Amino acid sequence: MQHRLSDEDTAFRRAFEAFEVHPDAFDHAAHVRLAYTYLCDGPVEAAVDRMRRSLLAFLDHLGASPARYHETMTRAWVMAVHRFMDGSPACASAAEFARRNPVLLDRSIMLTHYSAEVLFSPEARAAFVAPDVQPIRRTRV
Repeated sequence: MQHRLSDEDTAFRRAFEAFEVHPDAFDHAAHVRLAYTYLCDGPVEAAVDRMRRSLLAFLDHLGASPARYHETMTRAWVMAVHRFMDGSPACASAAEFARRNPVLLDRSIMLTHYSAEVLFSPEARAAFVAPDVQPIRRTRV
């Protein structure tokens, strides 16, 4: 059995892609939820690409600089969500997945994989930089 999306997850993704989600409502948990929805539909690389395109489009819609986008954070979080999806029993929604994996809602866990110096560097913002503290375990793709 595979991870699935609820009707609410599908509606959330559509609303985000249609710029109907208020920026204040698009917090870390919403980022994780969006990653989950993309990973339910395809492999990691496709999910990373969809996240990138969606986030850049959202920034453009808001009139924000595309420099606010962070490639390493995006890719690393999609990889982390994927790893937890792979190690978790199949869930029927992003909410169920988050309840089973609350560690993903802790924004600071990336600092167990990256030093702050590397993660918050201009290089990491512009292109993916591999973790310098501890690798993010890979799962089957």
